[in-house]
Amino acid sequence: MDRLPIWRIRPAGPEDAEALALVGGATFLETFAGVIDGAGLVAHCTRQHAPESYRAYFAGGANAWLAEIEPGGAPVGYALLCAPEIEHAQLGDVELKRIYLLSRFQGSTIASALMQAVVAHAQGARRLLLGVKDDNHRALSFYAKHGFETIGTRRFDVGGRTYDDFVLARPL
Repeated sequence: MDRLPIWRIRPAGPEDAEALALVGGATFLETFAGVIDGAGLVAHCTRQHAPESYRAYFAGGANAWLAEIEPGGAPVGYALLCAPEIEHAQLGDVELKRIYLLSRFQGSTIASALMQAVVAHAQGARRLLLGVKDDNHRALSFYAKHGFETIGTRRFDVGGRTYDDFVLARPL
């Protein structure tokens, strides 16, 4: 990786929905192209990473943090924290719905800084939950370094096809 440019993490809101959607779709595509059915991947990104989807999360009380690179504040990653949508959730849990970072910036300290922002905000909750594709070894390693352990499995639908996820939890 070339020298990492200057970056920052800031709270994001509904006015950032387009940037979150752009990074979300791009990151999901670059992570799963060739792993997940192509048509399903496009359908999933079109639906789940539409700006309206992010606005709906904010309307439901979600919080997000956007990683930006200088010059100009180009969005390169984000984290989204929301009320749990995972069936393994218990009273007092919160869900890290997404923590995405463009591959060019993976291996830097940006992802850990995003995780720190999420954990700091989630203090007072019982556990932080997330779902991750069962063969996404890089992500699983990252989550293990941040104190997450597998508590179950679930099926995840991407464009009409189902895939296996691990459900992870970290006490807060």
